[in-house]
Amino acid sequence: MAEPKKRATSHRSGNRRSHLAAKNKSLAICPQCKSAIQAHRVCANCGFYNNEDILKLAEKEKAKAERRKAAEEAEKNE
Repeated sequence: MAEPKKRATSHRSGNRRSHLAAKNKSLAICPQCKSAIQAHRVCANCGFYNNEDILKLAEKEKAKAERRKAAEEAEKNE
């Protein structure tokens, strides 16, 4: 295998590694709830993407409350 004839200087190593730095994430504003989100991602706060309710968080929360209420009533009846 080939071996380097001379030691690579820190300047040369630094130049080679100059593109490895972490980049800042660009943030967008959710049109629904106005919170900061990553671009092209579903909003974690309201569940909307492209003006469409992807996660249906409101429906899930309502169903969860109904299940909890039914469980409490079943517990009282026992």
